[in-house]
Amino acid sequence: MEDYLQLFVEETSWYNDIVLGSVLPEKWWVPLPHFFRGWLRNFIGGTSLYLLSGVLWCFYIYYLKRNVYVPKDAIPTRRAMLLQIGVALKAMPWYSALPTISEYTIEHGWTKCFSRISDVGWVTYFFYLTVYLVFVEFGIYWMHRELHDVKPLYKYLHATHHIYNKQNTLSPFAGLAFHPLDGILQAVPHVLALFLVPTHFTTHIALLFIEGIWTANIHDCIHGKLWPVMGAGYHTIHHTTYRHNYGHYTIWMDWMFGTLRDPLDDEVKKI
Repeated sequence: MEDYLQLFVEETSWYNDIVLGSVLPEKWWVPLPHFFRGWLRNFIGGTSLYLLSGVLWCFYIYYLKRNVYVPKDAIPTRRAMLLQIGVALKAMPWYSALPTISEYTIEHGWTKCFSRISDVGWVTYFFYLTVYLVFVEFGIYWMHRELHDVKPLYKYLHATHHIYNKQNTLSPFAGLAFHPLDGILQAVPHVLALFLVPTHFTTHIALLFIEGIWTANIHDCIHGKLWPVMGAGYHTIHHTTYRHNYGHYTIWMDWMFGTLRDPLDDEVKKI
């Protein structure tokens, strides 16, 4: 068992070498305990991913494709985007704690994670991945909905994110502009799933960081019209009504629990 758990430690150490070794002198990070090296790597990686994906996406939709995807009067101001970046960067040290803690639990054998797909086979891997994603979708839907329905949670946590409630205040940078505890709570289903569903470790880490790209995407106000994906068209409605479209990747949970509102229906009503 200890030899198998060592595979997880070796993998996270490899990630540390790649990220930390690329940006920091060894004397700054090598002496740190393994746990704190992991946190530092997640912080640097998460911050870099957030800024790089946000800058590239904003440059593409607001400048290269100006007036193609977003009308000129709906483009958020630089001040609004800088405020969103500020909120997100203040929360990033806390966000980084969640994947670090999940790695700690995995390395100590407390979860159902497995290291190699060959341990279970491809068919079983995709079955477990499907169960994992359904659990995460269900968990994020209800966590998000309770952050609205439980008034103190909304007032002291989630309201920080919902000051961006119009198209000209939403941007990809709003994707991680949360109160730190709010952002962590909405990502907790990813970690809880590890204790219930056999999960491939590398896939879990990848999905956590894909969250950063996905949340940027659903805040750009561009309706992708790709059923059943919960794209930005649906999420923009959520930011304007506060009572619809709580889902994350897909519309299925909102459909099942009666909170779905289709942006195409809204377009028809406007005509």
